[in-house]
Amino acid sequence: MFFSFCFLHRSLLRGLAWIGIAVLTQLSALAAVPPNIVFILADDQAWNGTSVPMIHGDASSASREFHTPNVEKLAAQGMTFSQAYAAHCKCECSRAAIQMGRTTTTLNAPDKTSRNWSAPVTDSLVNTLKKANSNYRAAHFGKWQWFHPPESMGYDASDGITMNEEGDSTDPEDPKLSFSITRRATAFMADQVASGHPFFLQMSYYAVHPQPQALASTVKKYEGRTPSKGGKGDRAVMAAMTEDLDTCVGELLRKLDELRIADNTIVIYTSDNGGRTGILNGGKGDLGEGGLRVPLIVRGPGIAPGSYCDVPIISYDLMATVLDFAAPSEGLPQGVEGGSWRVLLANGGKGEVRRPIDRFVWHQATEVEHPQSAIRKGDYKLLYFWDTKDGLLFDLKNDLGETRDGAKSHPDIAAKLEAELKDHIRAGLGEQAFAALERGEFRQGRGSGKGKPKGKGKAKRLIDAA
Repeated sequence: MFFSFCFLHRSLLRGLAWIGIAVLTQLSALAAVPPNIVFILADDQAWNGTSVPMIHGDASSASREFHTPNVEKLAAQGMTFSQAYAAHCKCECSRAAIQMGRTTTTLNAPDKTSRNWSAPVTDSLVNTLKKANSNYRAAHFGKWQWFHPPESMGYDASDGITMNEEGDSTDPEDPKLSFSITRRATAFMADQVASGHPFFLQMSYYAVHPQPQALASTVKKYEGRTPSKGGKGDRAVMAAMTEDLDTCVGELLRKLDELRIADNTIVIYTSDNGGRTGILNGGKGDLGEGGLRVPLIVRGPGIAPGSYCDVPIISYDLMATVLDFAAPSEGLPQGVEGGSWRVLLANGGKGEVRRPIDRFVWHQATEVEHPQSAIRKGDYKLLYFWDTKDGLLFDLKNDLGETRDGAKSHPDIAAKLEAELKDHIRAGLGEQAFAALERGEFRQGRGSGKGKPKGKGKAKRLIDAA
């Protein structure tokens, strides 16, 4: 009897061990399958430009007039970031930083005329991804807005070098080309699944950049509503354009389900720069929070549904994040300044993003009334105006709207941040360009250096400056 019991016990243990090994083998194989990446980049969408609250429980951080049920679905299935930043307040430079994984000043791409980048395009996100795993295929559809062709940065399929003008559609059934580029994207995904290739897909929609365009049937839904819920004229078209974009997001998500690859696909939704919000300072083209904060939602395997993260992140982190998921053993190109969000995504929004630099830096000296730069480190942000030599200090933890200048009450913090900001810009742009900034020579800028920026109160001057 005892012998039989021992035999059965040993047999049971062996059986459980084999089951455990089989499960671990399956998990290991699953983990070894490279993920697909779908990166959705809206154009000029404000931080609260969707119906998803960017701050958990804060209704003011979502739009009351725009209806985005598919983006809501994405948020319910993934993680929403309350402190996500664009790499720049305008599209060209922001897009360059995303592709190259570094600040626009370090890249020497401070404005749209920049041609002498400090890093080779062979070090781009997609080229680096393909070096790590040559089985990846990549596509970019929609607005490119830069002089390097997409293929030089590793894309196998693209619409070429496209600018804002290409998005002004003449087809009433394809406003902003949103629907046609979505069809090209779903076809690309199907082709890669059929051929066994993991893929990186960037969808750079022309929406919601002016001039607004939308399906007539969608516009009709918003006409006659109150201004806060659509209103008349362009506002109704703007709301409709946002919903059309959301419809396309839904098409992408449905295709992932249809192809049965949603469980191994990371979907990232954000905007190239911010816009007017009603609660944040400034908008597109300046360095207030309105111009820099953007919506960011990430869905994928291991990400807690409906979760939130309040750790500050920035769009040039994308390269490090993608590589960390797709090829974690692969090193990043020299000079990359972004860090991976993987620790945040895997731990319910908790953790720390490790970057080579411990600050965010922005520089906007052209096509703006008052040439300016900004630095955020911890909870403090310094906004520096080159024409007036003024620095405004904000405690973003306690003053999200940037209404209280703390430079005089915390002069030591302001001075330290100004020094770090200038050191970063000098190192990136070079001594000659930096000296010109200090002298008040602003190429293409409208700033004259005369007087101070106008505004209601010192801390609100930025709103009227752009």
